[in-house]
Amino acid sequence: MRPVPATVFEDNVNKMNTGQAVARKEDRRFLTGSGRYTDDIVLDGQTWLRFYRSPYAHGTITELDTSEARAMPGVLAVYTGQDLLAAGVRDVAGAAMPDGSRQALKQPPLARDRVRYVGEPVAAIIAESAAMAQAAADSILFDVDELPAAVTPGDALRATEAAIHADLESNHYGTMSYGDQKRTDAVFETSPRRVRIEVINNRVAPAALEPRACNASYDPDDGSMLVYQGCQGVHALRDRILKSVDLDKDKLRVICPDVGGGFGLKFFLQCETVVAVFASKMLGRPVKWTADRSESFQSDVHGRDHESHAEFALDDNGRVLAMRATVNANIGAYCSQAGPIIPWFGACMTGGCYDIPALHVAINMVVTNTVPVDAYRGAGRPEATYLIERLMDRAALELGIARDEIRRRNFIAPDQFPYLTATGRSYDSGRYSEIMEAALQRADWLGFEQRRMESRDRGQLRGIGFASYVEICSAAGSEETHIRFRHDGRLELTAGTQSTGQGHETSYAQIVAAVLGTGIEHTDLVQGDTLQVPTGQGTNGSRSLAIAGSALRHCADLVVEAGKRMAAAVFEAPEAQIDFADGRFQTRDGSHSAAITDIALASFDEALRPAAVLPGLRCQYRFEPDGGTFPNGCHVCEVEIDPATGVTRILRYTVEDDVGVVINPLLLEGQIVGGIAQGLGQALTEHAAYDRDSGQLLSATFMDYGMPRSDWLPDVDFRYREVPSPRNPLGVKGAGEAGTVGAAPALVNAVLDALAASGVENLDMPVTPQKVWQALQNAG
Repeated sequence: MRPVPATVFEDNVNKMNTGQAVARKEDRRFLTGSGRYTDDIVLDGQTWLRFYRSPYAHGTITELDTSEARAMPGVLAVYTGQDLLAAGVRDVAGAAMPDGSRQALKQPPLARDRVRYVGEPVAAIIAESAAMAQAAADSILFDVDELPAAVTPGDALRATEAAIHADLESNHYGTMSYGDQKRTDAVFETSPRRVRIEVINNRVAPAALEPRACNASYDPDDGSMLVYQGCQGVHALRDRILKSVDLDKDKLRVICPDVGGGFGLKFFLQCETVVAVFASKMLGRPVKWTADRSESFQSDVHGRDHESHAEFALDDNGRVLAMRATVNANIGAYCSQAGPIIPWFGACMTGGCYDIPALHVAINMVVTNTVPVDAYRGAGRPEATYLIERLMDRAALELGIARDEIRRRNFIAPDQFPYLTATGRSYDSGRYSEIMEAALQRADWLGFEQRRMESRDRGQLRGIGFASYVEICSAAGSEETHIRFRHDGRLELTAGTQSTGQGHETSYAQIVAAVLGTGIEHTDLVQGDTLQVPTGQGTNGSRSLAIAGSALRHCADLVVEAGKRMAAAVFEAPEAQIDFADGRFQTRDGSHSAAITDIALASFDEALRPAAVLPGLRCQYRFEPDGGTFPNGCHVCEVEIDPATGVTRILRYTVEDDVGVVINPLLLEGQIVGGIAQGLGQALTEHAAYDRDSGQLLSATFMDYGMPRSDWLPDVDFRYREVPSPRNPLGVKGAGEAGTVGAAPALVNAVLDALAASGVENLDMPVTPQKVWQALQNAG
């Protein structure tokens, strides 16, 4: 046997296999104030960027006087849209219609000729301090010839004035659809029962704990550009920057520091980053911008904002024969990078958990005088679930069938999987009825009427509602991962995803530890750096574990195979006689044994290392799934309403979820509960409100935008069951958005159940105290 280096650490310390509730290893860094976010980074020669933003929703620019700003102390440069256009800066690339019927409505980084929403950036000021830049911004003179503003999809479609974009005939950007319209209409013609509903899925602002920020630093000596930005994928951000600013791809490095919440908001390139990169290139100095809260509300892409109507064709027993829906989706003033894609993608889930033979849904994309709309946690799937779960409750009410029973009669059965929906999606697995039964039993559904009577005796209105949901995750793309041992014996994982609070440093380490038998505390994750990570498609759509996690699982297997070859050289034994278990290689006769760390360290010896083995047992693997996964579950919400004030209290919240195989139950619960908080926030208090006449944003501070509060959020009774997905080796389905998908319809259905005896049949989110009280007054 050849000599091997001494073991650097004990491999049996903190070994953690998948399925164990391990606390996040990254939490110590954050809880002790050691996290490093974009705004924490101050570079040599740092300058600061501020923007002058349009106070008008719509108008033709008649005056933009920056002369006083340019002359103010500390001001290094002032740029307008015309300046950027003359310098060759291109508009921010957005998504076109998915069917190619229309090109994207690209947004200029700084407005030119016309402004189209309140908060649109008009001028950029770079100065020696943020205060100096803001003072200069405040000195700019700006005026427009105001034009009529339309801020809702309905108002924009009805507008008789010229379109918001001159190259469009109207504010109707385009229509896409799923399903067979002729077949669906034919079923409606002959069906004995029809049920119809109209709902608004309200506009929300992401309001991440960490505002958007970037810090761009250009080196004129070698033409390199370094960009620090909290994001959800550095490679996508780099490639989008290159579409707007002329730079050498090989010399553009993007680094993502710690991220304080993404929620879809930070997956995309927005105007401010383009301006910062351009300004740094012009000045040859670092340029940093960090949004304040009002800027965030005005300029961050918003989410949701659909006006929809839908209807069922049913038989007399409550069996759904067909469904059709029309969705008017607000995409804002420009096409963001996924703006038109989100409502189209989400609409493929319109049929939900149900076996609906015929279905047709049309999605109208509508341009408005609002900040662009893009992906927000769930990205289309919460909208689809809200629509069908509200409609299912209405059908139960009108047909006189219990809400659980009508779902029971329409669920897709377990023996129907894989199930091809009427919208063309192939569901992988699910036990929808079983999960609903378990959730309702734990929520004491059958005992609810007694609790309702107890509340009534106290003058309170009590209601219970639930939502069964299914969503699509991990639907596209691949991920390449790398694993290697370093000279210090630590294990290094490389992945092109980006943790924004999900705990990848822990869950990825658990996946690899389950194969290699290593300790997760001795495992490091390299992410968020285009120089160190060759490729990646980022974190979105609950794809990280299913795709990157699966790639790491395969890659770990390759490390074991490389280790066997290395161990054979160390032990001077045939490779076929080498076994691996519990983090150790040994010969089958038991004569030689060594920890994987020792074998990895031996691989740095070129004289000893076989030609087929790389130093540190380095391996790489790219995984691409053959289809999406479909997490599902049932959320049950019980509420009590004070009719004198309209205040809704959440008394109980029960969740039964199938997210496939669970890697870490503790991280899973954090994801589910966090998603529920956002879903309940939208349903109860959150609303990005614009004045319908002036187009002014009315909710530009936390005084006016109702964030969910910990003192009214419920304790969540959460339980999961593992129905493995057959579409990846880990069997995972995804959990990052599941809580958001089920929460809103569960709560609104509960509120409407509480109000039903008073004659209230419909409320749109958010169901604020004022709205609830007014509905009770109107009902008499």
